[in-house]
Amino acid sequence: MRLIPTRVHGILDYLVGALLVAAPWLFGFARGGAETWTPVVLGAGLIGYSLFTDYELGAIRKIPMNVHLWLDMAGGVLLAASPWLFGFADVIVWPHLAVGLIEIGTAAMTSTRPYESVDSARRTHAEQTYAAGRAVNPSGSVDPLASSGLDRTPPYQDRDRAGYDDRDDDRRRNVG
Repeated sequence: MRLIPTRVHGILDYLVGALLVAAPWLFGFARGGAETWTPVVLGAGLIGYSLFTDYELGAIRKIPMNVHLWLDMAGGVLLAASPWLFGFADVIVWPHLAVGLIEIGTAAMTSTRPYESVDSARRTHAEQTYAAGRAVNPSGSVDPLASSGLDRTPPYQDRDRAGYDDRDDDRRRNVG
């Protein structure tokens, strides 16, 4: 049951990452021990791997979304269990436990395919259809040249992408 779009998940990643980094000082448990540094390190890590995730808000897009979600799950489990793992349950529990469980739940409910990758797959199909000589251009609409009966072969498409100027042909033929 994947209800959360990856774009919304990306926004939450950066917000929760920043909240985790600031939480010890916002909620008054910055004592310099594991209770302080566990959320800070996990929050910085969350922001870091979000920047490298292949989704709408990723900057470098090298980490697949399903790997990102597994990292979220692992970070959530570690954060939720950290008061007992690191022995500070007598000092503070609820922020770590609550945010950890929310992170686990969010990862479990987030789509594994970014909307852009679905859109780019559709564009790739349209480009392949276009290159095969059919009357569909890369945007998915009907190609006016193909509809008019004029042949537009793939080399012309490549020239257009490379900045090819049709006037070069006219100059070579001494036309215009």
